[in-house]
Parts: sequence; structure tokens; C-alpha cells
Amino acid sequence: MLIWINGPFGGGKTQTAYELRRRLPGSVVCDPEHVGFGLHRMTPPGLRGDFQDLPAWRQGVYEVLDLALRRHPGVVIAPMTVVEPRYFEETVGRLRASGHDVRHFALLAERATVLRRLRERGFGHAVRVLGGKDAPLRRESFAVSRLDLCLDRLRGEEFAEHVHTDRLTVPRVADRIAASAGLVLAPDTDGALRARLRRAAVGARHIRFD
Repeated sequence: MLIWINGPFGGGKTQTAYELRRRLPGSVVCDPEHVGFGLHRMTPPGLRGDFQDLPAWRQGVYEVLDLALRRHPGVVIAPMTVVEPRYFEETVGRLRASGHDVRHFALLAERATVLRRLRERGFGHAVRVLGGKDAPLRRESFAVSRLDLCLDRLRGEEFAEHVHTDRLTVPRVADRIAASAGLVLAPDTDGALRARLRRAAVGARHIRFD
């Protein structure tokens, strides 16, 4: 089974993916973003745009996830924002057409909630601390510029199942996804401090410097 976690940038996809992996024995996270990072590093800086526009990204994501689903014995988890219907069909749709059990979830939240989460993650948090709470989200400018488009498109029926996360913790979002997919998670035994440290560690591992 593939669990594809969609949502706006800053919507909690990565945190949810790693919470599922932590509590679902045998599962693995296969992040489609890494295919895009590799393509970006091969491309001269002046030619870099949205890597999802490259056919090589869609083909690469399909091939890697197809391989993982055929040969890995556990659940595969892919956290990735995809809002272009054609790109969605070339990845999620193509995997389904190949016979894979793909469960797609779009994490939705109010605009203000996503902006707050962007400020609290990675460089956004550093900017707020150093520049004040109203400092611009320079590192997250791309995420902010795409926010309204993401939220608008992901509300469409083609991007169901929708999970509204404004009032849900990360473990509760994971619980909701697992229940819908018919999966049984290990109990969440983290206290508040340990959970916060765990999420900070996940966020730190996913800060990019290029």
C-alpha cells in the first residue's frame, strides 16, 4: 500500500509521514522531493524552476515508488505537494493504473494556520526570533506564494480524501489517516516534551541549504 500525503507547503505532510513511520512497523518514507532535489542540482542555477514541471521528475517518482511498492514488504509513505491535475495523474493516477493500492490524503487547514506553521518550521522560526514575529518569511517565500493556489485546488474532489488539521495534533492526523486506510498504529506514548523534540528533529533533518 502507498499512502500519499498531499497538502500545502507547511501543511504538516512530512511530520505526519514520519509519525506514521514511527508507529507503523515495517513502513518506509519515500520522499518524492528528493528526486526533484537531484534534478535541481544537475541544472544550472539560472535554469532552475519548479522541478515538478520536468517530465523526468514525474517519471522518476513513478519508477521509484513502483519499485518500492513491488519489492518492499511494508507500507510506503510519500509526503508531497502536487496540485497540478496532469502531474497528479502522471504520479498518483499512474500508480493506481499499475494496480497498486494507493491511498491519497490532502491535509487542509485555514490559511492563517498554515502561515503560522511555516513561521514555526526551519528558517521561518529563526526569522521570527531574530526579526520579530512580523518578519518576512524569506526562506518560505515560495511556499507562501503558492499557498492560495494549493488550498484552492486541494479542496477539489479529485484530491480527496481531505483531512482538516487546524485542531488536530500530528499524532491525531496520523490516527485519522491510518483508520481510513485500515492500518493499525502502535500507541502514541510520547509526552508533550518528547513529542516536541521529535518534531523539531524531523524539521531540522529537512532544512535545505540550496
